[in-house]
Amino acid sequence: MHSRCERELAVSHWLLAAAEDMKAARREWEGTGIALLRCGGLFAAIRIPAGIVQAAAGTEDPKRIGVYLDEAVHGPVFIDTSSQRYYALVPASTPRLPQWADRKVPDAECLGSGCFLGVPRPQRTEPEQFRSYWCVPMDGPGALCSPDAVSQLVAYGRYQRALGERRAAEADEDGHG
Repeated sequence: MHSRCERELAVSHWLLAAAEDMKAARREWEGTGIALLRCGGLFAAIRIPAGIVQAAAGTEDPKRIGVYLDEAVHGPVFIDTSSQRYYALVPASTPRLPQWADRKVPDAECLGSGCFLGVPRPQRTEPEQFRSYWCVPMDGPGALCSPDAVSQLVAYGRYQRALGERRAAEADEDGHG
């Protein structure tokens, strides 16, 4: 059994291996809490709008969304609150899968080779304190989300959002008709 501190250290080292300059990335984490890491080698990332994730989770509460995401995708997810986008880390091979190739999944984008991503340091897990933080921290080096689970999350979020919009439109019609 490893302590949280040991796990975070192992995850930090693993993530830093995706940096062009590990020392510079470590300084970025120490200074701003976010380091620019390269996608496509160790991992890829699926970028999902917050509205899709919130619709799937049925809430806007950050803590409840974190619990939902942990159960739904079983892997690391962080949010950049200023862009209102979630990032699920997935295997580097994900962009080559049929459902992610050529951007076939609406409302989500798979970031692979040639993409860089501002990744928060593993210790950043508090929504009230940070602009970018881990909703679901990494369990260990290489422990990533299932691309299929992320596809299902996006599809369910799109469905729930469309259902909510339809209900709102019907309520407007009933109230004004």
